[in-house]
Amino acid sequence: MFRSENVYLDGLRISDSELLFKWINNRDLVLWNNNYSPIHEPDHFEWFDAIRKKEDVRIFAIRQKNDRKLIGTCQLFAINFINRSAELQIRIGDIAEQGKGFGTEAVKLLLKFGFKDLNLHRIYLHVFENNVRAIKIYNKVGFKKEGVLKDAEFIDGKYLNVIPMSILENDYNE
Repeated sequence: MFRSENVYLDGLRISDSELLFKWINNRDLVLWNNNYSPIHEPDHFEWFDAIRKKEDVRIFAIRQKNDRKLIGTCQLFAINFINRSAELQIRIGDIAEQGKGFGTEAVKLLLKFGFKDLNLHRIYLHVFENNVRAIKIYNKVGFKKEGVLKDAEFIDGKYLNVIPMSILENDYNE
């Protein structure tokens, strides 16, 4: 378990699955980082079982320290132990808890885990250009913009630019 001032990361529990199912079917929430397509319950439960067993994924629940409430998830995936790299993804699914700094704390914890425990050299991500709040967080914790992928995703009827960002272990500062 990894802790910061207000949140901690721990493993997903079977009891978390129902809330994650609601979040993945919240169209407004999903559109911040993917196309929306309704997920059916059997498919969700199959994903939930499989994701926790994948060798190239480390997924965590983000919980508030004061009441242990599940507010989101974060993960390192596509982990490549030869190149020492992984892609980062985070979602604060509890809309009432967005904008309170919990995402920043969770990203910092995930970076520490990636660089210190997994011995990664590079952690990267892809973010939609219109996701200003996420970009602000990523800049704040040390990610650097690597360019712009023009019209790379067709989301909700329009093309969006995607910004690849990364942070290297040499640039990581706890």
